[in-house]
Amino acid sequence: MNPSSSSSTTTRPCNFAILRKIAVLISTLGIAFLILSFSSPFNRFNRFSPLDEQVHDEYYELRKLLKAASTKEKTVILTYLNEAWAAPNSIFDIFLESFRIGNNTAYLLNHLLVIAVDDDAYTRCQTLVSHCYLLKTNESSAIAHQANFMTPLYLDILWRRLAFLQTILTLEYNFIITDTDVVWFRDPFPHFITDDSDFQTSCDRFNGDQYDLNNFPNMGFLFVRSNNRTIKFYDFWVSSRHSYPHLHEQDAFNRIKHDPVVALLGLKVRFMNTDYFSGFCSPSRDFNKVCTMHYSKIADLKTALEDWKTFISANQSELSQPFNWSVPNKCLYSFLG
Repeated sequence: MNPSSSSSTTTRPCNFAILRKIAVLISTLGIAFLILSFSSPFNRFNRFSPLDEQVHDEYYELRKLLKAASTKEKTVILTYLNEAWAAPNSIFDIFLESFRIGNNTAYLLNHLLVIAVDDDAYTRCQTLVSHCYLLKTNESSAIAHQANFMTPLYLDILWRRLAFLQTILTLEYNFIITDTDVVWFRDPFPHFITDDSDFQTSCDRFNGDQYDLNNFPNMGFLFVRSNNRTIKFYDFWVSSRHSYPHLHEQDAFNRIKHDPVVALLGLKVRFMNTDYFSGFCSPSRDFNKVCTMHYSKIADLKTALEDWKTFISANQSELSQPFNWSVPNKCLYSFLG
């Protein structure tokens, strides 16, 4: 037999075996890539995947609730709730009542997702609204009874919440985040859709220029669009805790808003006019414009609701007269002038 022929005959099975192994390896890697692509919350096409509801990862329940609560534009209204504020006849009840008596705000309750931070708050939430999510932490029992202002636990709570909001953005949902001690009188969405800003915040002090970074923000009411700029900004914001460990997230924002990193991201920030989104530092002077009011005490919130009821029940001749809030101005930042 020809030696060269013998050599050729013996090497062919070996080459075929190698090729088969390579083919199997490529197929395996391809399948693994597809599985990872579908399961990743960062996959931009994940929202269209039929596997989305079947992936039981750490965000499974959250994704289901976000989908159920969101508008067709993928926007949800978020608020945090603990046991202290969830008790009957407390701040949460006033918060919900404001939606029911506001001007075109009742439907917004369908898009409200309450983030309960303890079991009792979660249980009460389920009796009052359609969408509740339990965000349990090791400190949930302490959070339930309120953490004292600016204590290490208080600061930790605020920064954890900020990181959670970053998760919402990575899951590709826009959000309004509202403190529970904000009462809603009008639908705020018309004010958001006419502006393409990425990050819109209410103010304690508004200087008249909605794009001036020197405005003094209040993080009790925000509208944030989900995009690469906001996701990266929240990552930068959360990481700023290492630079400002003794500040809460609002004060840290005031430090980083002028940082060159924010400008490089191209983040467009808008400060909301206090005529429409107001609080105890700058209460709106126009009942025909006001959308939200932010107060910190239950008595003040009740008074604000009564003022609103008086306004909407007044006849046309009375509406021509100026209305004033009965709640006294108790701004914590009066030193700002």
